[in-house]
Order: sequence, then structure tokens, then C-alpha cells
Amino acid sequence: MRAANARNLHGHVIQELGVRIVSGALLPGEALPREEVLAEQMAVSRTALREAMRVLSAKGLIEARPKVGTRVREERYWQQLDADVLAWRCASMPTADFVQKLVEMREIFEPAAAALAARRCNADQFERIESAYKAMEAARNTDEWAVADLEFHETVLLATNNELMISLFSVVETALGSYFVLSARKSSDFKYSLPHHRKVYEAIRRREPEVARRAMLQMILDSRAHITGKPRARKSA
Repeated sequence: MRAANARNLHGHVIQELGVRIVSGALLPGEALPREEVLAEQMAVSRTALREAMRVLSAKGLIEARPKVGTRVREERYWQQLDADVLAWRCASMPTADFVQKLVEMREIFEPAAAALAARRCNADQFERIESAYKAMEAARNTDEWAVADLEFHETVLLATNNELMISLFSVVETALGSYFVLSARKSSDFKYSLPHHRKVYEAIRRREPEVARRAMLQMILDSRAHITGKPRARKSA
């Protein structure tokens, strides 16, 4: 019980300080209070505080120097793809910036993942994609939709059978989950993107990599346009 309580306390410190740093409440170069003062402010033991500080240091958010103390590091040193840092960043980022940066990331790897899935997907993996798609069809509210939507994109990545690409999902999972909830809540019809998902699903089923790639890219671009309210620019023939 004591060990669990200690983990909860130092987890609370990590969350509290991490959010403050990433949101800009604590600025780069700013010194944190002395250990005993900060421990008292956060109502934790100095042992729990030290453990939390080690974690935040490993994430690149802070650094401790002799005779200088602990300071917030510049943003370029942060472990931007750390799951916690990414989650804190997404939570504090203005909606327009969050959408733009996540869409740029998705444009790079998700169309390629859809194409690979169409080439390499095995029967069990396709069943999971199909199941996720049917869960989207059956969703009764935005929460159910967002869960099924996230599952659909995860199963497509798993079907690439590329361990490096699959690992990207664990990195961006929190950001994608937030994005799908935002997208669903922005619409009077939260299933507006279901036809795009069906095109990806059908292209994978028919083993058509380029069709799957184009369908996934169209889905991403249309989703961005829907959230931002800006129509997609149409290319001339």
C-alpha cells in the first residue's frame, strides 16, 4: 500500500509540473523552488519529489546543476514524442495548432500505412479492421464513435506488419484520440467520415494499395477541413 501511495504521489508531481512546463506556466530558464520548498508546496515527501524530478529530467523538461538548482529546459530539449509530453502538449495547444501539426504528422505515415496494410494484411488482421469499421457503423454517440475510430486506425497500422510503423501508434495514440473526439463533436453528424473509412476498408479488402493510400489521405484532409471550417483546396486537372 505504501509503495502504491508513493507511486501515486510522485505521479501527481510529474503530472502537475509537466503540465505547467509544457503549457508555458513555467518558462524555459525559470528556476524551480528549492527542494524542501517545492515538496511542501506540493504536499509530498522529498523522496517522492526527487523521483518525479528524475522522470521529468529524463523527458528533457528540466535539468539540475550544482549551485544553480533545477531549471526548466528549452523546448528543443524536450522529448516531444514521449507519450506524457505529447499528451500535455495536445491538451494545452490551441485547437488550430493542434489540428495542423497532427494532420501534418498523419499525412506522412497513415496513407503509407493503409497502402502497406492492403499489401500485407492477413485474415485475422482484416477481421479486426472489419470489426472496428462495424463498431463505427453501430456507434450511438460521439464517445463510442471516437473509441471505434481510434481502433480502426490502430488496426490498419497493425496490419502493416512493420514493427517500426506500429510503434508510431503508441506515440500518437493520445493525440489521435483527442483529435477524433474533437472531430466528432464538431459535427451535427458525428459519422460524417464513415464513407471515407469504408473506402479505406474496401481498398484493403480488395488488396489495392494505391487506392487505400489515396482514400486515407482524402479522409485526413477532409477531416481537417471539417474541424477548421476551411474547405479543401481543389487541384486543377
